Amino acid sequence: MKMGSKSLVFALVGSLLVGSIACNRAGKSSTTGWKYNDSKWGGFEKHKFKEQETGPGLVFVEGGTFTMGASEQDLTYDHNNLKRRISVSSFYMDETEVTNFHYLEYLHWIMRQYADNPVIYKNALPDTLVWRNKLSYNEPYVLYYLRHPAYREYPVVGVSWVQANEYCKWRTDRVNEMIMVREGLINLDIQKQTGEQNFNTEAYLLGLYTPSVKKELRDYAPGGKTRQVRMEDGILLPSYRLPTEAEWEYAANGYKTASFNENVDVKRIYPWNGLTLRRSDSEKSRGRMYANYTRGRGDGAGIAGNLNDKAIYTYKVKDESFVPNDAGLFHMAGNVSEWTNDIYRPLNLEDMTGFNPYRGNSYKKYKQDADGYISEKDSLGRLIYIDVTEEDNIKRRNYKRADNIGFKDELQYTDLEQKYDFGVTSLIDNAARVYKGGSWSDRAYFMSPGTRRYLDQEQSTANIGFRCVMDRVGDMTKKGN
Repeated sequence: MKMGSKSLVFALVGSLLVGSIACNRAGKSSTTGWKYNDSKWGGFEKHKFKEQETGPGLVFVEGGTFTMGASEQDLTYDHNNLKRRISVSSFYMDETEVTNFHYLEYLHWIMRQYADNPVIYKNALPDTLVWRNKLSYNEPYVLYYLRHPAYREYPVVGVSWVQANEYCKWRTDRVNEMIMVREGLINLDIQKQTGEQNFNTEAYLLGLYTPSVKKELRDYAPGGKTRQVRMEDGILLPSYRLPTEAEWEYAANGYKTASFNENVDVKRIYPWNGLTLRRSDSEKSRGRMYANYTRGRGDGAGIAGNLNDKAIYTYKVKDESFVPNDAGLFHMAGNVSEWTNDIYRPLNLEDMTGFNPYRGNSYKKYKQDADGYISEKDSLGRLIYIDVTEEDNIKRRNYKRADNIGFKDELQYTDLEQKYDFGVTSLIDNAARVYKGGSWSDRAYFMSPGTRRYLDQEQSTANIGFRCVMDRVGDMTKKGN
């Protein structure tokens, strides 16, 4: 028995030694053999990271290949979205359209943060007059739609592309600030936040904004003690933004194919299976519409007592009356159309890439002082960007200019056979943004994910809203935590 006990002790010690050695090996560079997280070895850090956290309100959309383009007959004869095969990376998308209540939270923050600069609040306000119609009584919507609690869960409208883009930037900073507070790294000191003194993700990472620190991370650099969070720590999330046109169309289709054949047998006309616009998935819902749209002239919801889409105008962004598509997203057809990030061109299909196609690239850089330091912020507390010059791009092979929005325009769109003289005879310019999906005021044709329209980025309507997306970094197949 004694010998057995000694053998057991030796076995346990040996096991611990092996574990210790394995642990040490895991803490060394496979390239140089130098130790990680050790000031004696230079302090290069490696920390545990599982995968990207899913931000508030988001649903994971696994990327893949699909046939982008119109699946319905081209009633407008625009021929601006012919079919082509593309691939889209995985990303996260808002489960619902941004609501009036979401946007009121944004307006409240602006009012509190920039109390001394009311112009900022004014610029963020939705245009409630978009509801006004010369021959309709829409004054209740003008007066109450944005702010009355009865419309709290309805999609915000009257928001331009520019305003929607600003909302995305604000949301990025508030979510990352929330994460920093949640992790016990900073204090939520609202009283000291005013004007440009607010948590901005970019400014924080570059050391241009110092929050009220609660706890800093250990700094393993020689002589180091503590440090602030870096992107390398995997704590902060990527930016919220508007979806590209390709991402929006891919998410709206919501395809989930069988793994054994990697094949989608039928291209959907709408974000659901079949040709009909009426549901038949249960007795309770039988006959109701899949989406909130206009069935015909003057018919926005059907007969009283059995309203088939429950709304004359917009409706709640998440309600049992409307089922999400296969990607788990509500109202990807109907309710309100939605802004995308893309600049509109009628023949994008001829020059877009096969991977993550997007027209809107305009590369910029941080504004720097004479010594090359990034030191300036604007009145909102954000970093200032300036155009990239030709000198900056002289050594690059992938692009030779910063503004690529109009790439190939001079080659493609001035051809007389194309019947398109860019910037001269058309309303289409570099401020024309694509919006997708039918709305409460549209016929069924516009609910097909492939259809596309455009509007100036400074304008807004009563039937266009938006939802945000976020890049998925790393593993393209997992749903996050």
